[in-house]
Amino acid sequence: MNDFNTSLRGLYAITDGPRADLLDACEDAIEGGARILQYRDKTTDGIRRQLEARALQELCSERGVPLIINDDIELAAAVGAAGVHLGEDDGAIATARERLGAHAIIGASCYNLPERARTLAAAGASYLAFGTFYPSPTKPRARRATPQLLRDAKSLGLPLVAIGGITPDNAGALLDAGADCIAAISAVFSAADIRQAAREFAALFEAARS
Repeated sequence: MNDFNTSLRGLYAITDGPRADLLDACEDAIEGGARILQYRDKTTDGIRRQLEARALQELCSERGVPLIINDDIELAAAVGAAGVHLGEDDGAIATARERLGAHAIIGASCYNLPERARTLAAAGASYLAFGTFYPSPTKPRARRATPQLLRDAKSLGLPLVAIGGITPDNAGALLDAGADCIAAISAVFSAADIRQAAREFAALFEAARS
């Protein structure tokens, strides 16, 4: 287990593909209140991806924010990231755990499938991600999830991440349903002011604690 399982709650900011200002954008997201950062780049440019992941790992280490690598166990290992996020075609949790170590954060996409969530929890996932909850520009054809999935999954005893078309305006219902983290891609990284967008998400969690 790791500290993610017991303490982390807040905005989970996810990058989406190449951008010239990637490091500055991620720094702004962290400054705005992102509590965890995922490097998500589906291109095949291995050299650039490794350079970017290393730079982000350095940034995240300085700021005390875990860096998660999307899909790529070996890249996570190469740059010393805090962990990896796995979809249904990205390898087994046991493989990632063996490669990254007992304290690695290994997240898993559950989509809208409660049985998959139970299986992944039993396999040793660090957190379970559900979604998409609202229409998403990143994945317009993704399977749709409901807040009830979050309520039902609380019994699994793992942090729950909600993803998919989430904005500060519609995130409240998901927090009420039991989401520990709100994952955002375009709502943060496509915003005109990334830092302010992150602040608006962070404020939801501050309000929930008060």
